[in-house]
Amino acid sequence: MAVNIEIRELKSDLAAEIYISAVPEGKSPLQEQAQQVFSAIRDTLSSKKARILQERIFASQSAMETLSKLRPKTYGALDDGVPPSFLVCAEGISGPFAGVQVHAVTSDISPEPIDSQGKLCGRILRLPGRVYLTLSQISAPQLTQPTEQARAILENAESILKKFGTDFFSVPRTWIWLGDILSWYDDFNQVRNKFFTERGLIGEGTRQSLPASTGIGLAPADKSKCALDLAAVLEPADSIQYLSAVGKQQCALEYGSAFSRASKAITPAGTTVFVSGTASIDVTGATTNIDDAPGQINTTIENVRAVLKDMHCKDEDVVQVVAYCKTAEVEKILNGLKNTLPWPWLTAICDICRQDLLFEIEATALPQQETQPIR
Repeated sequence: MAVNIEIRELKSDLAAEIYISAVPEGKSPLQEQAQQVFSAIRDTLSSKKARILQERIFASQSAMETLSKLRPKTYGALDDGVPPSFLVCAEGISGPFAGVQVHAVTSDISPEPIDSQGKLCGRILRLPGRVYLTLSQISAPQLTQPTEQARAILENAESILKKFGTDFFSVPRTWIWLGDILSWYDDFNQVRNKFFTERGLIGEGTRQSLPASTGIGLAPADKSKCALDLAAVLEPADSIQYLSAVGKQQCALEYGSAFSRASKAITPAGTTVFVSGTASIDVTGATTNIDDAPGQINTTIENVRAVLKDMHCKDEDVVQVVAYCKTAEVEKILNGLKNTLPWPWLTAICDICRQDLLFEIEATALPQQETQPIR
């Protein structure tokens, strides 16, 4: 089977969390690649009796129709009707289909689909003492202006969280998918900063409860200007830890971006560390290694590993990674460097948040020594 599938798992006495990264290998026809990738995911989920919590598909716009049709057909009964996030990237080494990432769970209780305004958009898992919620590709394509859409996706997510008795204080991780990011990233940051200030996540007298986040130039496949994914921890309440600065990376708020460098949260099977989108920057927030792709890649990896170390994680604890490369040439350089680490890589070709940035990484880790027993 011409697919590279990486599986990471953490078990507790209550649940098992399974992270799957499936990437096509070679340049087979799209239909064949998709069938192999989705079959490999289906077989993994079936063998572990697991259900999907959150899923992302990375591909070119031209591939999306094929993928959106083949996925439910291949998954069969494992498809609960909640669509994944379909994220548009440019063609890379594997062609128009970059791959799929899945976060799944095995437990006696299955995740329940979340409906908002007649559309399934996430899942909630209610375990004893642990309630975990995900939302995927919350968008507002009916609005014209990018900034209007940005405000709307935050408000829409908030309204769904409120239905379950919570708010953004329960969110350790967001992903912001921004089409044409270089033309309006500063405007997006102003919208997010204002929203988080109004909600008391930042500002004078607050504890600065900012989710870890990725803001990247992947357009939602529905052609919205932006979309939002998130993970929320409803129980145990008030259990999220935030890392605002580490190593060469100071607080992102100092240069106008409202996110933490990382967060740590209790999740169904243990403790999860979410590392925000991380790039080659110095202590002032300035880009380093300009026009030097190997330099940016190595510095970015160094910065991510510094965050992991601060969060007491080893390289072996990393369960998912997305490497965002500005061009296919950067991806080729990465491929010559990445095998020194035991990380499960997926690569997407897209713009980063600054014109002079060529590379960015996000990571998720499950510290094995921090598996939480359920009492």
